[in-house]
Amino acid sequence: MSIPANLRYTESHEWIRKEPDNTLTIGITDHAQGALGDIVFLELPEAGRVVKAGEEVAVVESVKAASDIYAPVAGEIIEANAPVTDAPDSVNSDPYGAWLFKIKPANLDDIDALLDAAGYAEAIDA
Repeated sequence: MSIPANLRYTESHEWIRKEPDNTLTIGITDHAQGALGDIVFLELPEAGRVVKAGEEVAVVESVKAASDIYAPVAGEIIEANAPVTDAPDSVNSDPYGAWLFKIKPANLDDIDALLDAAGYAEAIDA
């Protein structure tokens, strides 16, 4: 199982990458996609939506179950990855490349409260 050191994580299995323009790219972790099994459908948020930290913003459906995806920080959704909705199985094959949406955070410092790779590994007993 892969847990890249350059990302931040949530206990609800989202990964967060800070971009050079201070936006955040969000996807689901390798652990999450493995637990879900074959992903068959994604419902992603619309650009322009303002969200609170912990708010449900997307849904991932697999052959096993549906799982909510949460905003890791407060902010505005600036983009959803439309191509991944046409190929939801790409999340299984490349969970850290097949991002789901991007947020312009209300407070960039909020990412400091998220788990680092070691903290996430501990949270999932990896």
